[in-house]
Amino acid sequence: SSERLHLVTVNGQRFFKCGIMSQQGATLQTYNNELVKCIEDLRKRREELQDSIAQEEETKGRLQRDLQDLTERIARVSESLARKVAQRTAYDKTIAETEAAYSKILESSQTLLHVLKKGATELH
Repeated sequence: SSERLHLVTVNGQRFFKCGIMSQQGATLQTYNNELVKCIEDLRKRREELQDSIAQEEETKGRLQRDLQDLTERIARVSESLARKVAQRTAYDKTIAETEAAYSKILESSQTLLHVLKKGATELH
């Protein structure tokens, strides 16, 4: 019969071939093997991507906690700074008023001294 059994190697795999149907079966098996290999490769890539996603989600969570802590610290420092600036403004006002009053006292003292000297000169 012309349908003899032949040993065929396809992509490194050996198959027995018996006519056309056997060739189609070997080709189908090769496609199947390649498809399984592609699916396994995709699953491996997905798993690696999932690991990367998990790491980045962990990093994001840590950064969000750090950001919240820093935001709270900024708020506390801002409140403290506002109180201190208000205190400084009060000091500036008190110093300016005190210097103005002291200046008037000096002027009055000079005027009084001048009047006293003039009066003492006239008395002699």
